[in-house]
Amino acid sequence: MLAALQTNINEVRVEWVGRQHPEFGQVQVKMRAAGICGAQLMELAGTKPSGPFPHIMGHEGVGIVQAVGHGVTTVKEGDKVVLHWRKGNGIESDFPAYTHNGSRITSGKIVTWAQEVTVSENRCTSVPHDAPDELCTLLGCGLSTALGTIEQEANLKVGESVLIIGCGGLGLNLIRAAKIRGASRIVFYERIGEKHEYGYSSGAHCGYMLLPMAGDTFDVIIDTTGNGCAIEDGLNLLGPSGRFIMVGQPKDGFTIKDGFRMFDGEGKTIKATQGGGFRPHLDIPRYVAAWRAGIINLDGIITHRIPLSKIEEGIELVRQGNAGRVLIEL
Repeated sequence: MLAALQTNINEVRVEWVGRQHPEFGQVQVKMRAAGICGAQLMELAGTKPSGPFPHIMGHEGVGIVQAVGHGVTTVKEGDKVVLHWRKGNGIESDFPAYTHNGSRITSGKIVTWAQEVTVSENRCTSVPHDAPDELCTLLGCGLSTALGTIEQEANLKVGESVLIIGCGGLGLNLIRAAKIRGASRIVFYERIGEKHEYGYSSGAHCGYMLLPMAGDTFDVIIDTTGNGCAIEDGLNLLGPSGRFIMVGQPKDGFTIKDGFRMFDGEGKTIKATQGGGFRPHLDIPRYVAAWRAGIINLDGIITHRIPLSKIEEGIELVRQGNAGRVLIEL
């Protein structure tokens, strides 16, 4: 099969990889689509831990189960499944193995950038066959992280105001999630002017290329960039009882400079989140039901579609900030 392998720092190649029958607690999936997330850029750059080179990449996607290993009970052959990096129900298996140039290699317990993958049972959740591939792919990370962050981490209340820092794939999903939750004012900060159209089409009321001036405050601020300067500027826009949620991961050693007004209100919080606390086995069925009821609308979230053979072009689109979510069609 063809797979996108990280072969070195900032180096990815599409090459032939051999696969094996799934072992205990593993599920073999023929991929239909996958997404490119900012986490993969950090992995490529070496700022996010990853396995030894070479290894298959990707952590959100959708496919059809081809075979299951011994002990697997939550999915079966023929099921359509969302592949997600957060742990769900089922077995936490050993790392799946592949072969490359005659040598055995291992990859993560969830990978998606390949024609066929083997994943740990607890990294896949079955969905109805009529659930669109676009929805299912985004439920693997981008959309589920956004909904979880808004619902569980920020606990956004109807009528509260929200500032989203960064208007990439995750930022667009956060705007959509804030709208679903009933935010009265949704503002985004995005330095790339061409992406403002994406923010407005997702439901934002206002967008800035510079962070709003001091004096404008928000009940909830969510950073998707991990940019230290943007985090510091955003913190000073937090309302008296505001919640600041960090989804983007700052560089190692980042500290907040003096000047943050923690005590000009009561109950301010700063929180880092891992996937918005998303619980795949509980939340994916609920989100699919919300899509079916017309509550979740994905229009404008996926801005580019590419084949696996053009993965390097897709990565560069995300790296340069010229895309929302890029979908790899497999």
